[in-house]
Amino acid sequence: MDEPAIRTRRAFLGTAAGTAGVVATGALAGCTSSPAARPAADHTARPRRTTPSTVAENKLPGERHWWLKRIGAPDAIMGYTGQASVRRGEPLDLYVSTTAREFRVSVLRMGWYGGLLARLVWRSGWIRGHQQRPSAFTAQTRMVSCDWGRSLTMSTADWPEGSYLLRLDAQTGEQRYVPVTVRSTSTAGKVVLKNAVETWQAYNTWGNYDLYTGPGGYPDRSYVVSLDRPYDGNGALLFMAFERKLINIAERLGLPLAYVTSIDLNNDPHLLDGASALISLGHDEYWTPSERANVTAARDAGTNIAFLGANAMFRRTRLQPSRLGPDREIVCYKTSYQLDPMYGKDNALVTSDWREPPHPDPESSLTGTLYESNPVTADYVVATPDAWMFANTGVRKGQRFTGLVGDEYDRVNPMYPVERPIEILAHSPLTCRGVNSYQDSAYYTHPGGAGVLNTGTMRWVESLAPPYGPELVPADGRFTRRVTVNVLHGFADGPAAAKHPARDNLAAMHEWPGNPIAAQHNLWPPVVL
Repeated sequence: MDEPAIRTRRAFLGTAAGTAGVVATGALAGCTSSPAARPAADHTARPRRTTPSTVAENKLPGERHWWLKRIGAPDAIMGYTGQASVRRGEPLDLYVSTTAREFRVSVLRMGWYGGLLARLVWRSGWIRGHQQRPSAFTAQTRMVSCDWGRSLTMSTADWPEGSYLLRLDAQTGEQRYVPVTVRSTSTAGKVVLKNAVETWQAYNTWGNYDLYTGPGGYPDRSYVVSLDRPYDGNGALLFMAFERKLINIAERLGLPLAYVTSIDLNNDPHLLDGASALISLGHDEYWTPSERANVTAARDAGTNIAFLGANAMFRRTRLQPSRLGPDREIVCYKTSYQLDPMYGKDNALVTSDWREPPHPDPESSLTGTLYESNPVTADYVVATPDAWMFANTGVRKGQRFTGLVGDEYDRVNPMYPVERPIEILAHSPLTCRGVNSYQDSAYYTHPGGAGVLNTGTMRWVESLAPPYGPELVPADGRFTRRVTVNVLHGFADGPAAAKHPARDNLAAMHEWPGNPIAAQHNLWPPVVL
């Protein structure tokens, strides 16, 4: 693990996820459902499918004061839910620790809501608070977990499907978020938005351990992380930086939407039956074999997929139960995979990187691109300006978008499985760790009818609206918003291959096999943020 890179990422997350007041009604300018801002009649034109529930939901009054104003000390207030997701009507357990005498809970659904971006669905009264017992530490796997008493159980009968933040307010003024998903019972005919719960936990340093580091650095990291603990920072760092902005746009468009988590996709092989599209958001690194198999089957049946980030599906994971229920602990030994209890017993379940031994199965067979390295900041360079998802952006071949590539990036790599036909949309020269390479955005179409897009840069969702990281500029957002709207509309119309076939240009790009950064620095597997 590159410690300077992780510190840079943490600094950005604190800015992007904690800044209030910048995103207001005009923040998504250029992404409006009014006729003037929709694509003009051309080869991308199609009937605009909307769902009354999404439209009606977003006509409800929004909550202007949903942002955190004061985080305070780490132990001032914090909490976690007993379920990563619930179906509407199922009870939701909440575990809270606070130094304040009392606290209350505000339930906030993320959406558009006239530009306010969230709606207050429910608010508790003041609840007696106390500090819960210290966390437990499992030495064998270096797992941190909590065994707290339940603070309250909430009814979700009036909570529509969607992505939620529970805002915890201490009587003394400190605040934290707790994310939770009210998952959809059916995804048929819908654009499915995925909350990457496993990746959130992989980077959760609460208790001074995550899957990357411990008090002694990378060699002292956890091999297992638990959902039975709060998230660090403001409580929802990765959700706010890599997922929320896309949710705001999708809800504004009024498309038929469904909401699921990575754990839900692992558990239900039929969850994506009939879905129009699955949207994997900005940082979606950790996947179980079952999730990959279920998503691949959906693609083969015609479900479109958009990977709006980079480094997707890089790590193979396994789920196991905790005292609170099934699928509460995430196992990932990574480069220490020989210590995984499944090693030599069932190597297909060993939690190494997907492309690595003992059971290599490179992710590019699904994602189209392959993660290469980090950290990097580079301009995004358009390669095929007439591609359907670039309609009405006005881009030209070779046009650059400042700083849009980073901190992690993907490339189409012919050394690994590549679906054909594949169309490279952007081919961006960069220098990473002193070595020259490229970043690619790519789109392929599958014989089953699906279209699959991978933007190949982790800054895509970050760029959709302010607040921006220091590397991005407003022009980036105008471009990525328009492209994202085109993709959401195009993928909502069902299998995209017939309407928008990929025009294979892989040979013209002269992609080189292998990883030049890893080869130059003797880094394999590549360093990952």
